[in-house]
Amino acid sequence: MSNPDFDDVLTSTIASRSGQLADNMTNNNALLRRLKSKGKIRPISGGSKIVEELEYGEGDLTWYSGYDTIEYTPKQLFTAAEYSLKLCAVPVAISGEDLLKNSGKERIVDLFEKRVENAIKTIGNKMSAAIYSDGTGSSGKEIGGLALLVADTPTTGTVGGINRATAGNEFWRNKSTQMTEALSTDNIHAAMDKMYMSLCRGTDKPDLIICNNDIYGIYEATLLPQQRYSDNKLADAGFTSIKFKGADLICDGGQNGHCPNDKIYFLNTDYLYLRPHKDRDMKVIGGERMAVNQDALYKIIGWAGNMTMSNASLQGVLINKTA
Repeated sequence: MSNPDFDDVLTSTIASRSGQLADNMTNNNALLRRLKSKGKIRPISGGSKIVEELEYGEGDLTWYSGYDTIEYTPKQLFTAAEYSLKLCAVPVAISGEDLLKNSGKERIVDLFEKRVENAIKTIGNKMSAAIYSDGTGSSGKEIGGLALLVADTPTTGTVGGINRATAGNEFWRNKSTQMTEALSTDNIHAAMDKMYMSLCRGTDKPDLIICNNDIYGIYEATLLPQQRYSDNKLADAGFTSIKFKGADLICDGGQNGHCPNDKIYFLNTDYLYLRPHKDRDMKVIGGERMAVNQDALYKIIGWAGNMTMSNASLQGVLINKTA
């Protein structure tokens, strides 16, 4: 039988850190941090699917005078995208041997604290990588990230249960441009300008642009010193950023950077969401878990949810030509 006092220490240590675990996941990634700041992290309470309602049609408008007839033809103006619930977990464990060696309560806390800190880093880094996934990782169990939602080839594939190849579903396709020559200081402004302008709709426009170190360096080299200004909040949070037409251009490369080398994502985060389950947002799953054939005690930190989108046409990706 495990030490019940130790189990209380282990459980309470993780439980008290659940908020920190969730915060670390969002604060470790510029996109998730932006979604959090805009209230786009929206927990779900249940259901087999995560549903995002989509407004894609327009009603009738009739110009008239006097007693002209005002025509009305019923139209389908709304639909919905359905996203699957994806789950992940990070186990935190301690062996019976370590428990004996660290038998004092304070020493147990010190030992376990290090393992919880490691779990925090693991969750932040793994989720930051998953943000760029296409949902096929781990046999389709991974969340659908930017490679799915803002696809290189938006005329194929199914996103949120909607087939992008089907006639009539053009509204559900993001913008994608493949460069015919490699990005350089001579052409990067024109290429980025064209993509940015294609994603503007009235006051709707991209607010976050993400690229890797090399592309970021090319763009930065074209700027005069007085043009290199950034969002103070992002800078204070440790993100390297500069402005492009009012949008924050973020460098997500180098060590622990996950943006693909050949991509620049142009995102309108008003229509992107992280939808965690309220009962599995970096929380301990179940109670005590004693290994069946090991002298060890486990606690599992779990997360469930997915990334979702409610407007594809206002998202874009610029793909660099590589050798």
